[in-house]
Amino acid sequence: MEKMHGVITAMVTPFTADDQVDVATLRAYTEYLIEKGVHCLYPCGTTGEMLKMSTEERKLVAETVIEQTAGRIPVFVHVGAMTTFQTIELAQHAASIRAAGIGVVTPQFFSTTDREMEEYFVAVATSVPVDFPVYLYCIPQCAGNDIQPALVDRIVARTTNVVGVKYSYPDFIRVKKYLLCNGGDFDVVVGTDRLFLPALAMGCVGTVSGCSNCGPEPFVEVYSKYLAGDILSARKAQEQANVVCEITKNGANMAMFKAAMAHHGLPLGHMRAPALDLMPEECADLYRKLDEYHSLYN
Repeated sequence: MEKMHGVITAMVTPFTADDQVDVATLRAYTEYLIEKGVHCLYPCGTTGEMLKMSTEERKLVAETVIEQTAGRIPVFVHVGAMTTFQTIELAQHAASIRAAGIGVVTPQFFSTTDREMEEYFVAVATSVPVDFPVYLYCIPQCAGNDIQPALVDRIVARTTNVVGVKYSYPDFIRVKKYLLCNGGDFDVVVGTDRLFLPALAMGCVGTVSGCSNCGPEPFVEVYSKYLAGDILSARKAQEQANVVCEITKNGANMAMFKAAMAHHGLPLGHMRAPALDLMPEECADLYRKLDEYHSLYN
């Protein structure tokens, strides 16, 4: 059973000017991330504008990334949707195209009880092969629903393949509680890029990073230096990664990732409405900051 580890880049979804998934750019973008040394890919998540895509579009993105990756690094597909049956359809599709595993966000917008969330995650996990890894995805500030550690243990007790959680909120007390789930045999990956190194020190296995889209190198360096036991170099790399996070406003506006990549020579297309691309003056300010960053660190 393959697991998430290291820098797991939460991929953006490139759209053409006529609002179609830009498959050619998605392939080039996949190659870029592999060449930069990221350890896993995570398409169709929050950074990928998942809820703005149809089920068929999400399948297309997953198929394209897995085909282009060709087994060189693992691909974990995010499949959480607005209904259980849509989520199961996407989960089964991901298993059928040989994804390494899936992420499943909590139900969104509508308040959901713990009992309802338990049944939701168990239904999804048991709809795929028993050894197909499933990661819960908790982002309460966006989804409006939270996964308590006690709920994790109930879900794990009823499944064979729920192996971890992606937690996208900067609460280290909760992170520690997640690490104790399933008797301490439970993966935790953080979504707060700026806390990657301290999360590793606590026992987490990686970060699902949106900011690594447009500057993966320092994030990859954090992980490699940490594994090598070179904590001083890992701290320096984390400081550099934090500058990327600050420049791109920590993923608060995914249009910044697409604009930043255009400045790097790989335009990642357009945002899907109602989100908008950056205005020219916003791009100019972003490009100035990126140029300053590159002159400082290169």
